[in-house]
Amino acid sequence: MEKLLYTGKAKQMWQTTEPDVLRVVYLDQATALNGKKKERFAGKGKAANAISSLVFQYLIKNGIETHFIKKLSDNEDLVKKCEMFPLEFVTRNVVAGHFASRYGLTEGKKLPEPVEETFYKSDQLDDPFINESASIALGVASHDELDKMWSICRRVNGLLTPLFEKAGMQLVDFKLEFGRLSNGDIVLADEFSPDNCRLWDIKTEQHMDKDVYRRKLADLTQTYDQVLVRLQKVIMEDK
Repeated sequence: MEKLLYTGKAKQMWQTTEPDVLRVVYLDQATALNGKKKERFAGKGKAANAISSLVFQYLIKNGIETHFIKKLSDNEDLVKKCEMFPLEFVTRNVVAGHFASRYGLTEGKKLPEPVEETFYKSDQLDDPFINESASIALGVASHDELDKMWSICRRVNGLLTPLFEKAGMQLVDFKLEFGRLSNGDIVLADEFSPDNCRLWDIKTEQHMDKDVYRRKLADLTQTYDQVLVRLQKVIMEDK
């Protein structure tokens, strides 16, 4: 019998009859300000799941180990069960969001090289910035584990930046999370969708991510659907 393990901001995790396999259910829900702002958008879960499934399949095809097994339905995936690291790995290619406000910068400037930031995953603490020595002091991860996860982040950036460019979108920044499988292997986990990355139209600089909800710029589901259509087209062309 399946058991609900966790309900997050945008997904539910269910234990299946297989001990090392979970069922992910994408919700028609968007949040901002660490969950303080919340709203329902019909079809959002379907779009986010479709985008994330496509991206994970593309990454797996290109040698990235992930927790993704397969897409079950419009809103559901099967994934490998992981012990999640309580860390968020953020890669920034362009000045935007908190990076812009933190340093008093104007959004839109391409960074000379990607900026890499790690945050401690805690809603109660508002996901504070954490460095390598603090991560080790708290027993969150070892030097080798942090090195491996950042190495994967760099490979993901190298793969997805040109993919989104082909789809007419600039990969401004993104957040990745990782987990440890029962055999000890570290894999990319969680999701990759406009919920956890920033995408701008290359020609118009139109926002094509969750910022349209945060900033009340456009319909969230329609925006995600546009991202999906563009990605499907370029991925089909690559086959």
